Amino acid sequence: MTSQPVRFYQVGSFAVGNRLLDDDARTVQSDSNRTNSIDSGHRACQGCGEALGARYALDAAMRASQGQLVAVNATGCLEVFSTPYPETSWRIPWLHSLFGNAPAVATGVAAAMRVKGRTDVRVVAQAGDGGTVDIGFGCLSGMFERNDDVLFICYDNEGYMNTGVQRSAATPPAARTATTDVVGPEPGNVFGQGKNLPRIAMAHDIPYVATATVADLHDLEQKVERAMEIRGARYLHVLVPCPLGWGSASNDTIHVARLAKETGLFPVFEAENGVVTAVSKIRHLAPVEDYLSIQRRYAHLFGKHPRTDIVARIQAIADQNIARYGLLGDESEDETKWVEA
Repeated sequence: MTSQPVRFYQVGSFAVGNRLLDDDARTVQSDSNRTNSIDSGHRACQGCGEALGARYALDAAMRASQGQLVAVNATGCLEVFSTPYPETSWRIPWLHSLFGNAPAVATGVAAAMRVKGRTDVRVVAQAGDGGTVDIGFGCLSGMFERNDDVLFICYDNEGYMNTGVQRSAATPPAARTATTDVVGPEPGNVFGQGKNLPRIAMAHDIPYVATATVADLHDLEQKVERAMEIRGARYLHVLVPCPLGWGSASNDTIHVARLAKETGLFPVFEAENGVVTAVSKIRHLAPVEDYLSIQRRYAHLFGKHPRTDIVARIQAIADQNIARYGLLGDESEDETKWVEA
């Protein structure tokens, strides 16, 4: 009996987006040429931004490294929904680390490859905001300080979603979580707490730091490919809306991510050696209400007794980001009128 190897790949409609673009610039969602580093069969929630972001980021890294890639994954949503024992959705060399030591484990993998003379094998580490901004913060700073040859990707859904939607140091002000109840004069998460990891990474003067959202997958892929061209410590911070934790509709994930950028609440930029080198301009400036009002974690700011004072404080944060990073395009720099996103 004769046999032949069969290569399985993600199947589907082969639908493409951006039909007005040239063929080579279109987004092909299902293609036999994709690596499909994280394949179908995982148990992510419907509309999960993290599953989408990880698929595109890892496939881009695989293309950039000609398939010579090792991924290290911290404990968190991405690890839990993709590897329910004894199954896995990963089709690349993939290691599960502890919650807080993914940067250290990835550093060890990179060092082992260097000792073996395998300079062609690249290393990517992944974690959510809990494993990055909180539990893994010390290991990550050490990785940056040593300038280890690792690309670290944080998939930021702004909370500990896997364990019940608790606050992390990336949870935004006024947001409701299981540990930041909507009580008192300032309901939700406290203003002024937490950490801005992209800026902290820039302060380490590492070769490359960038932010991205799942609303622009081409931008995400290009930033991963750019990062893979560089040796040394690199950091990519990706906003990945969580319908469960944010209380947004599962079919609004891309819309919510786009509004985070278009309001100025999530600046999208690149930096090299501590200096911002490129910024993704806001195309249609939107007020923060457009972003907040479609998420139940902010429902206490609206309704019968709206908290316009708190919304104004959040708007001030967006305005500060717009000024700091120069997020308005030339045509709208002097505009004060918002348009519907």
